[in-house]
Amino acid sequence: MKLHKVRTYKSAEKLAREDQLAWKIASVAADNVALDADVVEMIGNRIIDNAAVAAASLARRPVVSARAQAVAHPFLPGATVFGLSTAKRVSPEWAAWANGVAVRELDFHDTFLAADYSHPGDNIPPILAVAQHCGLSGAALARGIATGYEVQVNLVKGICLHKHKIDHIAHLGPSVAAGIGTALGLSADVTYQAVQQALHVTTTTRQSRKGEISSWKAYAPAFGGKMAVEAVDRVMRGEGAPSPAWEGEDGFIAWLLSGPGAEYVVPLPEKGEAKRAIMDTYTKEHSAEYQSQALIDLARRMGPKVGDLTKVKDIRIHTSHHTHYVIGTGANDPQKMDPKASRETLDHSIMYIFAVALEDGGWHHERSYAPERANRPETVALWRNISTVEDPEWTRRYHSYDPKEKAFGGRVTVTLQDGSIIEDELAIADAHPLGARPFTRPDYVNKFRTLAEGVVEKAEQDRFIATVERLMELKPVELAGLTFTVQPDKLGPAAATGIFDWKR
Repeated sequence: MKLHKVRTYKSAEKLAREDQLAWKIASVAADNVALDADVVEMIGNRIIDNAAVAAASLARRPVVSARAQAVAHPFLPGATVFGLSTAKRVSPEWAAWANGVAVRELDFHDTFLAADYSHPGDNIPPILAVAQHCGLSGAALARGIATGYEVQVNLVKGICLHKHKIDHIAHLGPSVAAGIGTALGLSADVTYQAVQQALHVTTTTRQSRKGEISSWKAYAPAFGGKMAVEAVDRVMRGEGAPSPAWEGEDGFIAWLLSGPGAEYVVPLPEKGEAKRAIMDTYTKEHSAEYQSQALIDLARRMGPKVGDLTKVKDIRIHTSHHTHYVIGTGANDPQKMDPKASRETLDHSIMYIFAVALEDGGWHHERSYAPERANRPETVALWRNISTVEDPEWTRRYHSYDPKEKAFGGRVTVTLQDGSIIEDELAIADAHPLGARPFTRPDYVNKFRTLAEGVVEKAEQDRFIATVERLMELKPVELAGLTFTVQPDKLGPAAATGIFDWKR
């Protein structure tokens, strides 16, 4: 890997194109290196993972609404939409939109945490949509996905967005544009402009993940993917972008990040170096914010030790800065302690999550968020006795570059009413690559079958898994099969009328 220093330049300095971050990203995208076998397997795992969480969310209102918007834009050749017949094609940017929302709705797919946050699996729906529409092979799709992961992971390593209350889709737009560039075999010149356009149009605030969190949390990454598809389309037609997007005098770093005096360091592969960033990422066993994964596992381990939860006086979670301020009491969000809060808010409340995981000995993507579950008096009492505190050592480990030391969990102190104390800690989730039970292909398949049960028929599940197994051999005509179809009654109630289907 090569480390690239990125800072603001005055317009009079005339920063050469080859020295700009967007060009360096485009060069990585244009470098058609072979994919390692374990990377190909992991790409297949994440395609399965995305399909699993999409199947479980098909009937949820945000997904129904996004799908209704997409089907209002039929197009040929077009791309497929999760749940619908492969014969029903829509314009690729709208397929990216509908499938992106389905994948993101339950907050249950893969993650990468470093200087910033990310869900790199959000790259897959827009790249797949373009691949289906443009008649690409499975191998071209895989190369594009590898680039998407490579760019997003390395931007997340080098540039912190949340410090400035910028949503993490500002890293996703450029990574999707780069991934599409690789899949289509575009020149670095074209991808360079598309990456900058995508950055420019996907910079939004983190209010989508703050306070009373709404369905926009699921829509935001889908929006980033949709904007990236449109950016590539415009640039392929000869249009340009604000340049240099990151380093410009009035650009991203100067006015939206740490200012003209700031310098960031972004790692990117050298020419000819394999794209392996996907191997640094990890998926979720539990449908909740990633920083709660290890703490859910810890709660189910501690439950039997604690015993009667009515005897708990208080629970203190010692954890990282990120966990304390994003999903802990350090966020100062009263909604995180409110039994009437939305599902999106509850999955960003480690106090609620830890309480339920202690009581239930685990976590369920639907039952754990049910209103009647959140409003149990004994749960509310326990929940409101839980707090978080930042521990410098956990913060240091969170930011460590050493994978053996990097941690996303914490130490929990349970004080009982008689004054006795029970303590335990867990650094990483059981399903993490270095955890107690690392996820492998059978685990991804089991996750898909579990979440698809009662939604996707068994024969269709089998067909989808078999298609993924042949990813690198798929011909363009076969790529349409990289989805799944369900019976209409599994798609939820009809969406409310919008402007795309308005009738007088």
